[in-house]
Amino acid sequence: MADLLDPVFALLSGGKRLRAGFFYWGYRAAGGADSDALVRAATSLEVFQAAALLHDDVMDDSDVRRGMPAAHRRLAEVHRERGLSGDPERYGEAGAILAGDLCLNWTDEIYSTSGLPAEELARGRRVLDTMRTQLMGGQYLDVAEAAQTWDGLPTADRIARARKVIRYKSAKYTIEHPLLIGATCAGASEPALAALSDYGLALGEAFQLRDDLLGVFGDPDETGKPAGDDLREGKRTVLIAYLLEGLSPADATRFRDAFGDPDISPEDLTWLREQCVRSGAVDQTEKLITAQADAARRALDHAGLTDTGRAALLELIGLATARSS
Repeated sequence: MADLLDPVFALLSGGKRLRAGFFYWGYRAAGGADSDALVRAATSLEVFQAAALLHDDVMDDSDVRRGMPAAHRRLAEVHRERGLSGDPERYGEAGAILAGDLCLNWTDEIYSTSGLPAEELARGRRVLDTMRTQLMGGQYLDVAEAAQTWDGLPTADRIARARKVIRYKSAKYTIEHPLLIGATCAGASEPALAALSDYGLALGEAFQLRDDLLGVFGDPDETGKPAGDDLREGKRTVLIAYLLEGLSPADATRFRDAFGDPDISPEDLTWLREQCVRSGAVDQTEKLITAQADAARRALDHAGLTDTGRAALLELIGLATARSS
C-alpha cells in the first residue's frame, strides 16, 4: 500500500483547507460547539478533495499538482525505476485512480468515526451523499462540455454553459455543500440553510472564477501548476467566453490554432494572455467575481447565524477570492 499512500499523503500535506473550513464554520454558525470531533469530521472533506484531484489529474493529463509531480506521473516513475514490465503511463494512471478510490473510502470512514453524535452525522449524511453524487455529475459535465464546440454560439450562451460547469464541478462541493453539511449536522433552521446555500453558490462561483484567472496568469511558485496551464488544456471558461467576444477574425484564427495546444509556443502563450487583457476579458471576469462576492455578503444579512460564525464566513469571502494560489 505504500505506493498508493505516498502520493496521497504528499497531496494532503498542502492545500488551502477551504472545504474543511466551510464545514467547520457552517457547524459553528448554526450554533454548534467547537470540538476535536468536529475538526475530524471536517477533515473528511479534505480527503474527498484529494480523491477528486487524483482523478482530475488523470482526466486532464496534468503533470504537476501543488508544485509536485501529479500522482500518476509519480507512480509512472516508480514503474521505470523498478524496471517493471508494461507501460509506465498506464501503471501510473491505474495507481492514481486506485489512490483516489482509497480516499473516497476514507472520506466516509473519517466522517462516520469522527465522534460527532450519531444523530448529527445522520442529518449531515444526506447532504454529504448529495455532494458526492453531484460532483461526479459535474466532472462528467466538464468532460462533455470539452468534447463539444462553442462555434456559432452567442457569448451569453457560452458564459451560461461555462457557469453551469462551475456550479456543479466546483461551487457546490467547494463551498455550498461543505457549509450545508456542517450546518445540517448542527441542526440549522431552514431559513439559515437557504441563506448558507445562497452564500455558498455565489462565493463558490467567485472562487472558481479566480481560479480560472490564476490558471492563465498565476505564478507557478504560488499556484503549484505550470504557467498558463488552462490555455494548454483548452479550458472553456467564462474568461475565454469574454475573450472570444472581443477578437477580430484574424485573431480568432490564431486563437483556434494556439488554444488547447499542449505544445503551445511561449510566443503564442504570451499572445493569448495579452489578448485576455486587451479584449477586456480579465476586467469583465473581475467584475463578476466582485458581484458574486457581494452577493455572498448579502446572503448573510438575515441568515440567523451566530455572530462568531457570521464573522468567520465574511472573512472567508476575502480568503476565497483575493488569493494568488
